Amino acid sequence: MGKTGHVSETPATAWLRANKVAFTEHPYEYLEHGGAQHSAQVLGVDPFAVVKTLVMEDDKARPLIVLMHGNRTVSTKNLARQIGAKSVAPCKPEVANRHSGYLVGGTSPFGTRRVMPVYIEEGILGLPRILINGGRRGYLVGIDPQVCVALLGARPVQCALAE
Repeated sequence: MGKTGHVSETPATAWLRANKVAFTEHPYEYLEHGGAQHSAQVLGVDPFAVVKTLVMEDDKARPLIVLMHGNRTVSTKNLARQIGAKSVAPCKPEVANRHSGYLVGGTSPFGTRRVMPVYIEEGILGLPRILINGGRRGYLVGIDPQVCVALLGARPVQCALAE
């Protein structure tokens, strides 16, 4: 179990504990628009192993979550093709916040307000551990990426573009 004390429980950490997932806690100084590259730099880890949680929607405005390497961009065209949608686009921040129950910059795929399909960039599953948002800005949790498949039903996709 991660240590507790300085970081209060979030819906994400409550969900991880309820599902008996071992995780480590990695708080850092949040930077507006700093993204995964900033958190990776501050925490001294490879941005490839820091996973972004992106709330997007298909052409029918159905929300979905994409988990992507911190130093890669989502090819929405490739993603749409792989999930059988006409198109996929990022949600506006206020829409993303409403679907996830989190603030953009602090979005976790765990304990979301609304259950959404989750897609994970295939390369992430090859990593031994990942850092992913723990449900608040400036707070990542370290987990085994297989948790995303086992507990979220995340479907592997190939839609990464180099940044």
